[in-house]
Amino acid sequence: MTDHHEALKTEERKLRSRIVSIDLFAVDLPLRHPFKHAACERSSSESLFIKCITDHGVTGYGESLPREYVTGETRDSAYQLLRDRILPRLLDKSFDSLDEVKIFLESCDGKAPLDWVSPNCIHPSAWCAVDLALLDTFGREFKESALKIGTALLPNYSAVLSQESGLKLLASALKIKLFGFQQVKMKTSEIRGLDSIVRLRKILGKKIDIRIDANMAWNKEEAIFAIKTLSGHGISFFEQPVPANELDVMASLVRECGVKIIADESFTNRESLKQLIEKNACTGVNIRISKCGGVMAALARAHESREAGLEIQIGCHVGESSLLSAAQLAFASSVPKIKFMEGCFGLLLLKEDPFEPILQFGWGGHPPRRPEGCGWGVEVDERVLRRYTVHHDVIKKSGR
Repeated sequence: MTDHHEALKTEERKLRSRIVSIDLFAVDLPLRHPFKHAACERSSSESLFIKCITDHGVTGYGESLPREYVTGETRDSAYQLLRDRILPRLLDKSFDSLDEVKIFLESCDGKAPLDWVSPNCIHPSAWCAVDLALLDTFGREFKESALKIGTALLPNYSAVLSQESGLKLLASALKIKLFGFQQVKMKTSEIRGLDSIVRLRKILGKKIDIRIDANMAWNKEEAIFAIKTLSGHGISFFEQPVPANELDVMASLVRECGVKIIADESFTNRESLKQLIEKNACTGVNIRISKCGGVMAALARAHESREAGLEIQIGCHVGESSLLSAAQLAFASSVPKIKFMEGCFGLLLLKEDPFEPILQFGWGGHPPRRPEGCGWGVEVDERVLRRYTVHHDVIKKSGR
């Protein structure tokens, strides 16, 4: 009986797979052109990548893009938290199925377990890299797709314009028309820049949907002025017109101006979404995997948003690689009736992408085909990843 019991325990250990080594990379993937909006201007991705290796030699990757103006995390702070607190706790963590991984991530809800990190430490972007890495690694380990293929019909991707005017705006608008886009989002900040939006409408005509994103640039009076100025030009949504914490102002804009407001920087986790819903501070939300703490938390937020009657925009951070794009495509296929999609820019935005296949929208913003295979279905060229790495640490038990 004892021998049989020991044999069963040995077999159970064989079935379980555990993490034995983790690489952490801070990476600056260069952009083809600088991208500017009210909250930031950047020329590289400023990304974090995680590489997990199991005791069976299986490797998977995760990605996130910390943005201080969104979640309060800088890349340095997220890197240090992962290196010193979170990733050491992942070592030797084991699972016997992909479903067990998902149950663990669902219980985490976009943040590390409470006995790993203080609840006062906000870190959804750091945890996103863990979420994606675990789903990729153990999807490959158990020979499954990281997420089952959903049945939701994806809308075409929107064109996104950074703050532009003059000849640059004209050139971008003509490209949008030639490329067949039906939706465009334009970044704007200064009130005097509203003329550019009016000009964009004249160039694009009446059939193309235009929404604007102020990235928290306005106060209440400026937001009201912008809404009144643009009300006759068919702007469908105003995204984050005022600072993230001014939910009462957002609610008054919805109530008094009768416009559709998308919450972006105001929305990162369950608590912030609950506040937006309670205050009726928006009519839609921008769900970005990296700011919500990964795919499993993003799925929960999408369900809660839908239950509250909010419209859903699936967004991205500037500089996402095809790894996050693959996760986004899988996530979006599980979310019905998406209003807008942003992302899958591929080499239209990045000079080099470390993952293949390159996931890039096609004519008219048509979504790329979701990659097949285990995990997220994309493969890394680690030479490219390391070429743009600015910090690298390996986390593993001593003696290994």
